[in-house]
Amino acid sequence: MTRLHTMLTAAAVLLTGLVMAAMMPTQAQAGIAGTAHDLSAQGWGTTQICIFCHTPHNAQAVPGAPLWNHAVTVATFSAYTSATLNAVVGQPTGTSKLCLSCHDGTVALDSYGGNAGTHFMDPGGAKLGTDLTNDHPISFTYDAALATADGGLRSPASDKYVDAASTLPLFSAQMQCATCHSVHDNSKGKFLRMLNNGSALCLACHLK
Repeated sequence: MTRLHTMLTAAAVLLTGLVMAAMMPTQAQAGIAGTAHDLSAQGWGTTQICIFCHTPHNAQAVPGAPLWNHAVTVATFSAYTSATLNAVVGQPTGTSKLCLSCHDGTVALDSYGGNAGTHFMDPGGAKLGTDLTNDHPISFTYDAALATADGGLRSPASDKYVDAASTLPLFSAQMQCATCHSVHDNSKGKFLRMLNNGSALCLACHLK
């Protein structure tokens, strides 16, 4: 085998490895590790990733929240309202309330396992506060009746999913934060369940 052949073979192997590495999701993309939801390196009494929300023992009995381990917000929220809104929007429920148990800024991020916690979400886009009047409405029933009444919405595929591809889930026929966001997967950025190129995510529900 000539030296040139050896060099070309090594280059081909290296190139193949680089291509495969680029195709594989990294920890920062898939799963929580390395994302904004990974609080394990904050020095808050644990290096575990899951424990801030879940625990295998002595979990709280929170409906729809398996083995829940984080304090749940008790704040009263100002819900989104609009003269053109046909949905009935009340206080956040279900998965949305769990998301807000960090993102409303009233509950400490390290309030887990019965600890009161002292570290709150920093001001900025991720901290929504208790005023949700300028945020997409959540915790409302999204069904064919609403789509008909609104005239600018698509009828959901079922009471479990917005779309036929089963990408955007509904929760007891309700739209929640977790309809558009997946807390455990940041592979598409901003923990979105699907890319929003060309407003594709928005257009999964909206006709305009």
